[in-house]
Amino acid sequence: MATVHLKKLRKAHGPVARLLNKTRPLATFFGQFVKHPAMIGSIIPSSPSLVASMLKTVDWSSTRLFVEYGPGVGTFTRTILEKMRSDALLIAIDINTDFVRYLSADIADHRFRAVHGSAVDVRRIISEHGFSEADYILSGLPFSTLPAGVGDAITTETHAALRPGGSFLVYQYSGFVQRFLVPNFADVETDVEWFNIPPCRLFRAKKAESLAQAA
Repeated sequence: MATVHLKKLRKAHGPVARLLNKTRPLATFFGQFVKHPAMIGSIIPSSPSLVASMLKTVDWSSTRLFVEYGPGVGTFTRTILEKMRSDALLIAIDINTDFVRYLSADIADHRFRAVHGSAVDVRRIISEHGFSEADYILSGLPFSTLPAGVGDAITTETHAALRPGGSFLVYQYSGFVQRFLVPNFADVETDVEWFNIPPCRLFRAKKAESLAQAA
């Protein structure tokens, strides 16, 4: 029996198993892109360079609640969890039930919640998890392909859900989202990450601080 158990362990942790573990997220992502190309936005997950560039301005020491829209297979999610405080929470919201199930099964971290829902309902979702506001909200949702009115609704609700001084971090393959950010956020910074396929535009929209904080 011990020999059989050892063989099972070797199989579970052998080179084939390791290869499958590495390719499973990519296969899942590609499968969902084929099924829902307008929802996913890109045929492959974000590059490590894009993840690093998008998150480089985050103040992890003060972050208690981080929200992610459209986490996919968790390319950003895992890096966020690596950097977050032990008492912080990451809520990943996705309307794709396959991604929600995948992340819930694949990520075992008490600081993580995968939620099936819409970014439009962000305030209700964070309230259900015991928070009134978020420090950062990250989005890779393809705003250029969202139904009419949805992009504006998401941006308005995101602004309301952020704490004063909080930031909405957005990565896109076009500048379409800027038309929604500018009316809601007074401070919008833009950048480009070239080391990604395709090159990606980055937007960092900061909510104005309250008068008391500014003083």
